[in-house]
Amino acid sequence: MRKSYIYASVTVLIWATLATVVKIVLNDIPNFEALAISSFFAFVFLLIMNIVNGSIKELRSYRLKEYLMMSGLGFLGLFMYSALYYYGIATLSSQEACILNYLWPLMIVIFACVLLKEKLTARKIIAMVMSFAGIVALSVGSGGASSGNKLLGIIACVIAAVCYGLFSVLNKKHSLNQNVTMMWIWLTVAICSLIAGLIFEKWQMIVGAQWAGLLWLGIVVNAIAYLLWAIALKNAADSAKIANLAYLVPFLSIVLSAIVLKEKITVNAVIAVVLIVGGILLQSIHFKKNTRIATQAKSDSEMNRTE
Repeated sequence: MRKSYIYASVTVLIWATLATVVKIVLNDIPNFEALAISSFFAFVFLLIMNIVNGSIKELRSYRLKEYLMMSGLGFLGLFMYSALYYYGIATLSSQEACILNYLWPLMIVIFACVLLKEKLTARKIIAMVMSFAGIVALSVGSGGASSGNKLLGIIACVIAAVCYGLFSVLNKKHSLNQNVTMMWIWLTVAICSLIAGLIFEKWQMIVGAQWAGLLWLGIVVNAIAYLLWAIALKNAADSAKIANLAYLVPFLSIVLSAIVLKEKITVNAVIAVVLIVGGILLQSIHFKKNTRIATQAKSDSEMNRTE
């Protein structure tokens, strides 16, 4: 359990840097160019890892259906999500974009009710109302150092959270190797970003520290952090306790943006993060309780069959 906490804590620290690093990178590099290159780095890293551990051989057994499914998940869950989130970061302050990004756990709850037929409880409804109130709180007033059309930035971040929430639920429905799946997904993101960038953007020559930023996003944030998070959840005795650490990301991201980007921590941002994360934690408590009940029921059932 200690290793799981260490892996999860490292992941949280890495994820907290995402909005700030993207904000810095996008000052000089177009959105799709940054996404294409960082995604390619993530793909190459995971390709090497899958070759080393032998998982790459599983691709031979996949049918066209599996490849189309992984490509679809990549387009929806990480291309659309990342493209919209990057736009939100470029348009809003990094703290605003990061707070709105953490609507995705709530979107998982909503899509689980719709697609997996999970029950919509009063606790879930309260959590949704709190998160919506957080969006309202963030959208009023000056909201910090945002640039461009703030409303479009907010809409982009919310839709990004919807995309990732839907991706997470759909990804639960298949049993393919996650390391191989994520490798293929990042390749899909790289290809889609390359096509979109060549159509809509004029790419810039990348120099110096910009490479460091893209390498950090691609290898550390996209590849290593997701892998550490998966290992932490897999080896944890209590997955809910590990998962709750992810909600530290918005708080840490706000502090980091204030230190590195000199963004002012606004009252609106504090209220929004409390409402959004509070609603998610409220739902998380409900999830943890249901998990214990289901686990106990399964244990009792197995004991009865043994008897």
